[in-house]
Amino acid sequence: MRQPSQSRLILTHVGLVVFTALTLYPVLWVFRLALESDAGLGGGLLPIPRDVTLDNFRNVLGTTDSHGWLFGKQLFNSIFVSVLTALMGLVLSATAAYSLSRWDFPGRNRAIGAFLVTQMFPGVVMLIPIYILLDKVGLLDSLLGLALVYSTTSVPFSVWMLKGYFDTIPRALEEAAALDGCTRFQTFFTVILPLAKPALAVVALFSFMTAWNEFILAATLMGDARSYTLPVVLNGYVDEYGADWGAFAAGAIIVSLPVMALFFALQRYFVEGLTAGSVKG
Repeated sequence: MRQPSQSRLILTHVGLVVFTALTLYPVLWVFRLALESDAGLGGGLLPIPRDVTLDNFRNVLGTTDSHGWLFGKQLFNSIFVSVLTALMGLVLSATAAYSLSRWDFPGRNRAIGAFLVTQMFPGVVMLIPIYILLDKVGLLDSLLGLALVYSTTSVPFSVWMLKGYFDTIPRALEEAAALDGCTRFQTFFTVILPLAKPALAVVALFSFMTAWNEFILAATLMGDARSYTLPVVLNGYVDEYGADWGAFAAGAIIVSLPVMALFFALQRYFVEGLTAGSVKG
């Protein structure tokens, strides 16, 4: 095999360095705003803080109200809603995807198409009926109600993804489990789900991020500051009267940390998911 020339290697590496620098530039600017006491959008093009301070992080983390630590309550809201959305998304989508993958019943293809159609409409289109329904059942301004709403947007994608993964699992494994005396439920929980861990990890992360980053539904359905999720809190630092860019940047960094931690914790399953099926036999 012919080796690339030295000049081509140098150009390739230079291009990668430039591309990486352009990608990281906005991120470095966020860190600069978060680490400056008088953060503003001016001050030159270099994303290097002039006077490093952690005051913005202290101000965001130390937000309180008459009931106590407000930011801690809002952080709990985001974690609770996101984890509950991920759990509901996994349970509902895994069982639905398995039935669509393994059974041929009337309306099966239409059901699969219906899941795809729901992905064409953003959640804000259904905001008014969702608001009315939650108000009728007493779940308005409720974390449980918000998690249920988020699940309606994450389940269709999760079903599609898990169905495709279940289709790649040989039916012979289920037949062998049935010969050993396993019921359909035992086969699903002890054979299918362990083999589908990479797909389940991706689905869990998608559902978690859907709830963690969503703003419009949370801002509309939650009316009390102690029920806000973190994206709604971040929006409060920027209004028509001004913007506290330092606090906004510090909050954005804090909000991104749980998602980064979850991604690194699940990256092993992502690699398994990408390589699954690449080798036969």
